[in-house]
Amino acid sequence: MKVGFSKSGVPARGALAVIAFSGGKLSKAAEAADAKSGGAIRRAIRSSPRFKGEKGQFVEVLGPSGVRVTRFVVAGLGKPAEVDGPALENLGGTLAKRVTATGDTILSIATDPIGGSTLSGPEIAAHIAYGAKLGTYRFGRYRTTEKEEKKPSLTNLNVLTANPAAARRAFAPLLGIAESVVFARDLVTEPGNIIYPRSLADQAKTLAALGVKVEVLSAARLAKLGMGALLGVAQGSAHEPYVVVMQWRGTTASKKGPIAFVGKGVTFDSGGLSLKPAASMEEMKFDMAGSAAVIGVMRALAARKAKVNAVGVVGLVENMPSSKAQRPGDVVRSMSGQTIEVLNTDAEGRLVLADCLWYTKERFKPRAMINLATLTGAIIVALGHFQAGMFSNDDHLAAQLTAAGNGENERLWRMPLGDDYDREIDSEIADMKNIGGKGAGSITAAQFLKRFVGNTPWAHLDIAGTAWTYKDQAVVPKGATGFGVRLLNRLVADNFENK
Repeated sequence: MKVGFSKSGVPARGALAVIAFSGGKLSKAAEAADAKSGGAIRRAIRSSPRFKGEKGQFVEVLGPSGVRVTRFVVAGLGKPAEVDGPALENLGGTLAKRVTATGDTILSIATDPIGGSTLSGPEIAAHIAYGAKLGTYRFGRYRTTEKEEKKPSLTNLNVLTANPAAARRAFAPLLGIAESVVFARDLVTEPGNIIYPRSLADQAKTLAALGVKVEVLSAARLAKLGMGALLGVAQGSAHEPYVVVMQWRGTTASKKGPIAFVGKGVTFDSGGLSLKPAASMEEMKFDMAGSAAVIGVMRALAARKAKVNAVGVVGLVENMPSSKAQRPGDVVRSMSGQTIEVLNTDAEGRLVLADCLWYTKERFKPRAMINLATLTGAIIVALGHFQAGMFSNDDHLAAQLTAAGNGENERLWRMPLGDDYDREIDSEIADMKNIGGKGAGSITAAQFLKRFVGNTPWAHLDIAGTAWTYKDQAVVPKGATGFGVRLLNRLVADNFENK
């Protein structure tokens, strides 16, 4: 779908969406469109007594005779003073999806400055377009027999605004973020025979075109570094493991270490010899969603030329059962020198992250380090699919992440850490074991990771419940969400850029 910005007015073709506020009050652009339609918009509102102009309320009317617009869509936006970026993005996504089901190929959305909102007119237009780009994502690469009437019809979105040039400037960095979210969603959606450690590393290498320095560390290199925890996970697969290191240097002014992002990249997780049940095992292709988010945020920072120094490290493995696979009860030595008794080969992500976290800490001395992983089913039991679990050794970083998540509607809920939980992973024959007892599985997993971060300000985001959605949402269609890209980009923009 192409996105453009044009001068305000009533278009000559396609559908036109206009905005109403609480109490059914029309925006200035909506009033102009109503006059052009001979009062059709107000008549449609009067004939819909439940429409009050609140968020999520819509009224449609076919374009009357003498007007070239095929249909008018009146969209409620609620109280003007409460309109913010996420509300506008939800509006854009919902409108675009609503119209694409009608058969219309062109949608224009009329915008105005909103009294009481902190956003300017161009910013309002940009956020609506941003939401439409996110909301109309669709993965159709392998559809070969789909009928035309089943395909989305919308090909052009035109946002009408008083200052199109300023709106285009405001939209440019948002477009880079949207494209990076889409990039991450594509990676997560691809099947395991397409995305495996080497091919995912190759996808990460495409970031070099945006100015990101990309290194791919081979299995031989990982062995020399002593990454026995990561290599143990990979040894049952025909696909060799890799660690990909991405560096974005957006400033020379900062004397502080980079902010670092670390991602779990298990491209398919069978559970290894601790084999998962067959039901829904196909979903384990998205066990690399943490790495996709890290690659995505590094792409987003580079695309918008963020003035920050950032590092992304992803550990890429496939966890498979074979005669060479790691056995329950094996003991491996991590890069840190700490030994791990592997009681369950399906608790493999923490083994991958252990070596990647230590490597990142030791090599880059980051000012803060955040890892993302679809780590535990226990976090879904605790939080469902609405918020990701956050664990942190630093209250300030945790507060920054919470605020960024709220600002992007990628919400986080802080979970506890503590010595009582840490003792649950003490091993009788090694320094630690890779699982705790029957309870608090997501917490003991986080305690495991905490043993590899030292004094670095750190947060672990368990995104097992948010990496994939089973329900269509305004800016997140059913399927891979790209969760973490917008959140971490906002974290950088609000707290680390130019600092």
